[in-house]
Amino acid sequence: MSLSFRQSDILEIAKAKGRVAVEDLAETFGVTVQTIRRDLAELSEAGKLDRVHGGAVLRSGVSNIGYEDRRGLHEDAKERIAKRCAADIPDGASVFMNIGTSTEAVARQLIGHKNLMVVTNNMNVANILVANPDCRIVVAGGVLRRSDGGLIGHLTVSTIEQFKFDHAIIGCSALDQQGDLLDFDFQEVHVSQTIIAQSRKTCLVADQSKFARTAPARIASLSEIDTFYTDLPLTDDLQALCRQWKTTVALCD
Repeated sequence: MSLSFRQSDILEIAKAKGRVAVEDLAETFGVTVQTIRRDLAELSEAGKLDRVHGGAVLRSGVSNIGYEDRRGLHEDAKERIAKRCAADIPDGASVFMNIGTSTEAVARQLIGHKNLMVVTNNMNVANILVANPDCRIVVAGGVLRRSDGGLIGHLTVSTIEQFKFDHAIIGCSALDQQGDLLDFDFQEVHVSQTIIAQSRKTCLVADQSKFARTAPARIASLSEIDTFYTDLPLTDDLQALCRQWKTTVALCD
């Protein structure tokens, strides 16, 4: 399928924001909502977007969005989430940070922290924290995933099992309405599960786009998370579950 110029622009907006709304697009391009609905239908048929009520989202499935594309998604929200999360990490703490653009954002906010020890399987996080001379960095060994600088596999898991962390800061690829954290890579899921098991307090950093996506592998439940940092209010049902589980929701809006 050959995309029109407008459809190509719509796809770029979706990549930048994670989702698009029919009425917003109609106003942006100066066309009717019916025209936009046809565009979204054609983009859906081409496998580029998934239709949702009132608009469309980037297509989910068994593979993730490219890492460089993910870096550009919801940058402002990620920065707000990262600042709030980093503010809750005290000087002198031991911290684990896993793979993801949201955890990288938190790492940038930790550059001014004192006397930290950060263990990570994310080469990007390690490189960011080199700028903090008062941070001891431990890189968990494993198989390098070139697409995102992540280290995964049995060696990574066995390294993590040697530690007990004050705080774990993790991300996820998707979060469903039952409160399950989801991901695409089964090896990465095993790493994240080990991180949670080895941490005294676990923090999830995930922006609104994770609610509009799905992924095939389950990491854990929000019931296993101490604090969930996000940028939009949860649904009433999910908020009620978090209260039941005593999971704190830190709204960074």
